[in-house]
Amino acid sequence: MRESETSTHSLLIGYLLWIFGFMGAHRFYYGKPLSGTLWFLTLGLLGIGWLIDLFLIPGMHRRAERRFTPGVKDYDLTWILLTFLGLFGVHRFYLSKWITGLIWLLTGGLFLIGYLYDYWTLNAQIATVNDEQRRFRP
Repeated sequence: MRESETSTHSLLIGYLLWIFGFMGAHRFYYGKPLSGTLWFLTLGLLGIGWLIDLFLIPGMHRRAERRFTPGVKDYDLTWILLTFLGLFGVHRFYLSKWITGLIWLLTGGLFLIGYLYDYWTLNAQIATVNDEQRRFRP
């Protein structure tokens, strides 16, 4: 199997999201919503935690690879869509969540509260969609 078929989270995407790390994006991406929220509220622990994370990302990456399983819906693409187009619900359309995608589109990510909710739960949402598609495949 190729690396992309067995991988869920990219180290490159983790580092790209680290650029926005003072907002906790990379921590949410690697499945750490509590510390992601702390980074979001404190601007990466006033920048200190953000800099330290530069060296912690490889460990976060390894733990995410063990925790999540690949499937039809790509974790990296979904996270990129959420990070850059989340207010428009594009990530929800990609996950075939048409109704909530439309709600996100019309309300700016449900007035930003839904946007933050998706940062907390996106890995689980992707895993659920992938599990459902695995169950219904012949």
